[in-house]
Amino acid sequence: MNNTLMEHADQTIAVGSKSFATAAKLFDAPTRRGVLMLYAWCRHCDDVIDGQALGFNIETPEATPAEQRLETLKSETRRAWEGAVMTEPAFAAFQEVALGHNIPLPLALAHLEGFAMDVRETRYETFEDTLLYCYRVAGVVGLMMARIMGVRDEAVLDRACDLGLAFQLTNIARDIVEDARVGRCYLPARWLAEVGLTPEQVADPGKRQQVARLAQRLVAEAEPYYASARAGLAGLPLRSAWAIASAHGVYREIGVKVSAAGEQAWDKRQGTNALEKSALLMKGAALALTSRFGSQAPRPAGLWQRPLLASA
Repeated sequence: MNNTLMEHADQTIAVGSKSFATAAKLFDAPTRRGVLMLYAWCRHCDDVIDGQALGFNIETPEATPAEQRLETLKSETRRAWEGAVMTEPAFAAFQEVALGHNIPLPLALAHLEGFAMDVRETRYETFEDTLLYCYRVAGVVGLMMARIMGVRDEAVLDRACDLGLAFQLTNIARDIVEDARVGRCYLPARWLAEVGLTPEQVADPGKRQQVARLAQRLVAEAEPYYASARAGLAGLPLRSAWAIASAHGVYREIGVKVSAAGEQAWDKRQGTNALEKSALLMKGAALALTSRFGSQAPRPAGLWQRPLLASA
């Protein structure tokens, strides 16, 4: 077992995602290793496209065009999945988890298509367009992580995808202004038109009232996906259910804070403190335990349905 890879993955999640790092400690050791390996690859790909390091801007912009960087990510991911010797830690990590847990290559490539949407500066006309982006950058991550937890039931995989969608809708709401400052807008054009905004106006401090309304709408739209994901806990092993229920609580709380803060939501980055995380971990334990009893409710009608890939 490669401890150097694990150290790299540990450092990556500790710096790159404090919201998920705490919950990830709750997995059993083999599952935690797989989850962290997958996260290290996802973080690396995201950073390569954005010219960042662990989510933070670097001083020297990446000289290679974004399209070329994306193609390199695709080719290296494919080589890793095919079993080639990988020297880059992120791709070695992906190789270990993908081959060890039989993660279909189309899921990994679908994730990279989410980054391609950023590279192409995709505009989102409808909420369904936004959900497709959410699926690619987060829903497929939920599918891959569920596979690491041993899930193969399509109904449970649907719930894992729903959690990814909910997480990403929360992220979009939290980061609306920050994203707009770098020229990115994931809000549907139809929503923007309804409040009289253009994508270029989202970062304008004078438009906070309209932006707050849109953020609150995103948070509300995430709720049925959080509810669906919560109902899927019964399909996970107990330790995994505890970790996922805790992450569910932490991310959902961020959305609650964004919504409640209104126009002040972007005066500081919304998150949860140590005390709040501890409480949410305890609540997650209770949800995981109660999920062992009773039957899983049917997935609500009307939720966005993930594409059914041939090998997904």
